[in-house]
Amino acid sequence: MDISVYVLFALTIGLLAFALARDAQLPGAALRATGRLVGSVWIELALGFLLAGLVDVLVPSVVLVKWLGAERGTQGILVGWAAGLILPGGPYVLFPIMANLFEKGVAAGALITLITAKTLVSPIRMLTYEAPLMGWPITLARFLPGVLVPPVLGVLGQWLFEVLSRPRLPIGG
Repeated sequence: MDISVYVLFALTIGLLAFALARDAQLPGAALRATGRLVGSVWIELALGFLLAGLVDVLVPSVVLVKWLGAERGTQGILVGWAAGLILPGGPYVLFPIMANLFEKGVAAGALITLITAKTLVSPIRMLTYEAPLMGWPITLARFLPGVLVPPVLGVLGQWLFEVLSRPRLPIGG
């Protein structure tokens, strides 16, 4: 287990205690709300994890690293940008696949670019929801500057990841 599990556990216990202190009925209501949420997203979660498993066994690590590895530099970021713009599915599909890719050695910058492109400027979402519901002027006013952001975040994110991943020297050593 990593630190995120401990943080989630502590937050859950803390909020559970707070809810219980406010009203003894709140924890039960929270469990019912959790059941509704799980009931509404379980298919997407299961499919997302299945897709991540399929990518794991069907796409050799060497191919992924060839296209999205740190040694590819700017080309990896551009490939991540293009992939993020065309990749279908929501976060339940995206993040299991991204975790799998990161584990296989894909560069942080390429993944940051891909995730940002997918979540910020997905043309699929733009064409199916945003433009039909909000109109083209606001859609394009958000899309055109937004489409330039993912590669910038990829470059900055790669640099920041490298800084944060460096081994630290012990104090006084």
